[in-house]
Amino acid sequence: MNITVVGTGYVGLVSGTCFAETGNDVLCVDINEEKVQNLKNGKIPIYEPGLEVLFDRNVKQGRLDFTTDLKEGVRHGEIIFLALPTPPGEDGSADLSYILKVAAEISELLVEYKVIVDKSTVPVGTAEKVHRTLGINADESLYDVIANPEFLREGVAVEDFLKPDRVVIGTNSDKARKLMKQLYEPFVRQGNPIIFMDHRSAEMTKYAANSYLATRISFMNEIANLCEKTGANVDLVRKGLGSDSRIGKRFLFPGVGYGGSCFPKDVQALAKTAADHDYDFRILKSVMGVNELQRLSLAKKIQHYFNGDLKGRRIGIWGISFKPNTDDIREAPALYIIDELLQLGATITAYDPEALENLKKMYGDRINYTNDQYEALIEVDALAIVTEWSVFRNPSFKVMKELMTSPIIFDGRNLYDLDRMKDMGFYYSSIGRQTIVTKALVKS
Repeated sequence: MNITVVGTGYVGLVSGTCFAETGNDVLCVDINEEKVQNLKNGKIPIYEPGLEVLFDRNVKQGRLDFTTDLKEGVRHGEIIFLALPTPPGEDGSADLSYILKVAAEISELLVEYKVIVDKSTVPVGTAEKVHRTLGINADESLYDVIANPEFLREGVAVEDFLKPDRVVIGTNSDKARKLMKQLYEPFVRQGNPIIFMDHRSAEMTKYAANSYLATRISFMNEIANLCEKTGANVDLVRKGLGSDSRIGKRFLFPGVGYGGSCFPKDVQALAKTAADHDYDFRILKSVMGVNELQRLSLAKKIQHYFNGDLKGRRIGIWGISFKPNTDDIREAPALYIIDELLQLGATITAYDPEALENLKKMYGDRINYTNDQYEALIEVDALAIVTEWSVFRNPSFKVMKELMTSPIIFDGRNLYDLDRMKDMGFYYSSIGRQTIVTKALVKS
């Protein structure tokens, strides 16, 4: 099939590449000329495991190409995906201006039947707005609008796309339904469902899924905070909970809050949708409130340890991206921690396997950077672990102690065994577990 993807951000680039991988002829459209030229030259603007191999193969074999010409994209695609940004407004609502602007432009270019697909995460009722916008200049016989939300997890997005748990498609058109079924059947050969529903239900499904997962995270963070006060161990509580088949094991790990481009924005947008319909979604308000506090929990622990005085203290940070296996730092908890520590007068040295370039764009020379995780520990007064990259899971604690001014770790991801930290002589503060206190003193 001939597929057009408008927008080469995270969702658009992964979607276009994976559609090409199943034999489709894909043309990706973006208004950023430099970005399009870089893509044509084989330069991928994001880090996503497994994407580069598929990208290179499909570009080389001629199934994946890029252009800045929307007219060319509309002419090319039987199905046109809108993978455009929907940033949150000040009131939490999703900004649809990018989507509606492109829809208006497409309406002037339609001369034959096309399926227009909302791939972006959009509020309930967006498909209807896109339909009306297309109708400004195009006859309704020339298009159908589909709601097809993505459920990609950064870090495993390629696998998620190629082997989805489910494909959700919102449409009231039999013709569009057949085309979408034909497009997605190669991805669900193992029997996972393609679920057809109305537009509004498809749009709600995406927000409901992300908001529910964010709720699980915030709930476990609350449990972890209570464990610290009661002397319980949240790791054991988590295992007890996860063994219940009604609950399951995923999204039960406590930490420093959720971040990224999806959860914060989508929870806010669903809460705004509820408010617009005169419904008080109290659980979501609590989820957002808990997360706002949890993002600073590690910084508060560091501040408390140093008796509120961080002026001149050197803090090393391991992990900047909002989760491992991505370079995405949008709404990353590490940013809130860094801001708080800087405000308190600390000096920061940061290490992350992939996200440092994005971090430098934000902070410039306000903090220090290193391409080696151990260099981030040289003469620091404490280490804060914020993202659970695999490389942090089994470090040389002997080297760490030799490099650090004092062996003090604040672990926001519970990477290390408590008994091992005690045996190694570290002061070790984690989330929802006993703090290991040693005789280690902070040196001036």
